[in-house]
Amino acid sequence: MFAGFQTSKSKQLVNAALEGRVLRQQIIAGNIANIDTPFYKAKDVDFESALIAKKNEIYGVKTEPKFELAVTNEKHFATLDFPSAKNSTVYLRDGHMARNDGNTVDLDVETTELSKNSIMVQALDGASKKQGDIFKSVIDASGKL
Repeated sequence: MFAGFQTSKSKQLVNAALEGRVLRQQIIAGNIANIDTPFYKAKDVDFESALIAKKNEIYGVKTEPKFELAVTNEKHFATLDFPSAKNSTVYLRDGHMARNDGNTVDLDVETTELSKNSIMVQALDGASKKQGDIFKSVIDASGKL
């Protein structure tokens, strides 16, 4: 239809959540694929903080003030926002015992997380489709006037 056209602010948020869940699906699949790789450390992603930042951006919610460092010399390095609240953070999963080969992937944990993530992707996809159906029905109804 229209390039970049958004039906609602919630649609933008659902799309951002879907992107995060797809990234998590890829990371979990990578963990499973490396289950026999010596010294491989299981990874996960924390996209919830990035999603909260996106929600605040979309809905115009004011966040806590950020204190800026004074720059007294042009040779000073720029400050870093680490970890950035606007991007998902990939981290190594803690709390899992490493096997003799140093690998920390636990197949039971990974398949459970994969199942939970798949359910969330399906729910977000359903919400996205429902929003599209509502918008389509409004257009159809307006054409009958």
